[in-house]
Amino acid sequence: MENLATTFNTNIAGNLKKELGLKNKYAVPRLKKIVINMGIKDALADKKNIEIATEVLAKISGQKPKVTKARKSISTFKLREGDKIGVMVTLRRKRMYDFYEKLVKIVLPRLRDFRGVTTKSFDGRGNYSLGFSESIVFPEIDPSKIEKVQSLEVTIITSAANDREGELLLRALGMPFQKI
Repeated sequence: MENLATTFNTNIAGNLKKELGLKNKYAVPRLKKIVINMGIKDALADKKNIEIATEVLAKISGQKPKVTKARKSISTFKLREGDKIGVMVTLRRKRMYDFYEKLVKIVLPRLRDFRGVTTKSFDGRGNYSLGFSESIVFPEIDPSKIEKVQSLEVTIITSAANDREGELLLRALGMPFQKI
């Protein structure tokens, strides 16, 4: 079975080149990286929550996450500069394609009442963001072992110049967008 990266290079890139009317094969939009981010709401109350989120994100991504810290102090949230408030991981190359394939073929179809993802989540430069209210939709996470449900955000960064190119790329790679 060939993976998504080889399929993209052999078939999808050529089709996208024709569809977008590009002359240069290097101008075809492609995936650059996928960033998975988890903001931990009670990280200040209990330091153990950071460890739990790190473990969950490591299972989902297959890579050790980086702990993110607050950039500035906000007194209303009792937040000081440098406090640990989340975890993130950046996937590139093989891990990125494997994660994308898992996201499209396994995770999204498992969502309850799923009718496709919205096309309104593009940022204007061809990058796409997708949020999950709970991490247990991923097959690696055992719901019985999770005591606190954590949300996470997946951002897909592409080399597309605009939202149209980004949407065409993600559609070609199998992203199930809503039927309008």
